[in-house]
Amino acid sequence: MLILSPALLALSLIVGMGLDLALGEAKRWHPLVGFGRLANWLERHLNHVRATRWTGLAAWLLAVIPLTALVWFGLAWAGAQSFWLAVLAQALFLYLCLGLRSLRDHNLPIQRALEDGDLPLARALTARIVSRDTADGDAAYLAKASVESVLENGCDAVFGTLFWFVLLGGAGAVCYRLVNTLDAMWGYRSPRFLRFGCVAARVDDVMNWIPARLTALTYALLGHTTLAWRCWRTQAPAWPSPNAGPVMAAGAGALGVMVGGPARYDGVGELRPLLGAGPAAAAADIRRALLLVSGGSFFWTGGMALAAFLCGGW
Repeated sequence: MLILSPALLALSLIVGMGLDLALGEAKRWHPLVGFGRLANWLERHLNHVRATRWTGLAAWLLAVIPLTALVWFGLAWAGAQSFWLAVLAQALFLYLCLGLRSLRDHNLPIQRALEDGDLPLARALTARIVSRDTADGDAAYLAKASVESVLENGCDAVFGTLFWFVLLGGAGAVCYRLVNTLDAMWGYRSPRFLRFGCVAARVDDVMNWIPARLTALTYALLGHTTLAWRCWRTQAPAWPSPNAGPVMAAGAGALGVMVGGPARYDGVGELRPLLGAGPAAAAADIRRALLLVSGGSFFWTGGMALAAFLCGGW
């Protein structure tokens, strides 16, 4: 059920997307960076030797609930003042949660470095956006890492954010990104986080289940549809993540490239299932993946704004 009026939803979507495209990621004082510091502080103080899943649940609640409630009440106050203040406030929180421009700003330089043959620069740039080892990566390895990052983060930073914004407004988008952040920081199956990060990982899986499949459908519709659908249906179940599998399989199929395969994490080699079909992802496919995400985001934003406009009876 929508908590925003159709007019408020439509205008907030358009303004929020416009702010993201015009301004990009906040260079200083980004709220998610501050939240990351809070998450680190909680983990240092609560994730001790005797920590259990209940400890992880308590930490998760302390991190997510107060901030989400604060945003919710702030937006409610703005809505009580005036329609236009509500539009501005909702759009501002959508802008802070969206990462479409950020995806472009972080990945296009990797493509340029690879095309210029500057492997040291490409390795350094890729290391900023992925958790895998990049120090010895060749051009093919780095291009694949960037394409995978664009496709997967297209769900987290763009489509999932839009989904929860439409459903629950700015507070929903903020809650979703906080959940994403905690999963990225705590949701590992390592001795350190296996119990403490269990709740963070599971909640992220639940909140991403529908957005991930809508993202996969979007990729399929905007690319090689038949191939994307076949890759999604046959390859996604083999991927470890129940949500990243459909997104990356459909995205790779839509682009007609292959991702997955060997990767190194903390010096340990890992052989992941292959996703997609066709040649291995190359530097030029980074821009194609970005166009797939941006085209889908315009389709979502325009379609939802138009639906809200028509339903609102303006």
